[in-house]
Amino acid sequence: MKKLTTHNPRDPRNPHNLVVLDMAGTTVADGGLVEQAFSAAAGRLGVEPGSADHAEKLDYVRATMGESKISVFRHLFGDEDRAQQANTAFEEAYGQLVDGGRIAPIPGAREAIERLKGEGRTVVLSTGFARTTQDAILAALGWQDLVALTLCPADAGGRGRPYPDMVLAAFLRTGAVDGVQQIVVAGDTSYDMLSGVRSGAGIVAGVLTGAHDKDQLTRHGATQVLGSVAELPDLIARAEA
Repeated sequence: MKKLTTHNPRDPRNPHNLVVLDMAGTTVADGGLVEQAFSAAAGRLGVEPGSADHAEKLDYVRATMGESKISVFRHLFGDEDRAQQANTAFEEAYGQLVDGGRIAPIPGAREAIERLKGEGRTVVLSTGFARTTQDAILAALGWQDLVALTLCPADAGGRGRPYPDMVLAAFLRTGAVDGVQQIVVAGDTSYDMLSGVRSGAGIVAGVLTGAHDKDQLTRHGATQVLGSVAELPDLIARAEA
């Protein structure tokens, strides 16, 4: 967990003072690096590229975008040792791709975060990646000090999405709002939506810049679906009008 460095005081005019944003696909465009890193990791565990086994596993990775990666590998590879090997290989491959300049902010994402902060809201970035990978992404974007708090599954007891733990960790650690219904969650996957719904967040916004489409996001609990996170500040403002 990144140390909480700032704290925005509650503003009674802005009840939605805690905004928990996903990273890859929501605020960060990675150009399909998850699939590339998975293929590299799977190859190290003997999964032949182009094989039926590889295709089946890749389909599962796509379907579970947003879930904690170690949980995905536990499902795919069974025993814990192989899952940990796959996860380590994935994180290494993804980190190398990130270092190669293969990521960028979603257009308007930084501006949206800055606007939310300027309105007195606390913004938290969360991810299904391990801390080392999350830090590499933040460093590549120059976002190390952009938000008050960043969270990965290990910061919330080890359970990532679709569990609500990271959202609730943000709620407990920031003290930004008095009740979970004042939380805003935004993400690009069905698992992001489930995590938001299960946390009790008042706004659970899906965005169409990542893995899943409008139907998937809505079916898994999105209260609104936006073209991108750039539209989120206006959505919150309308909800408070």
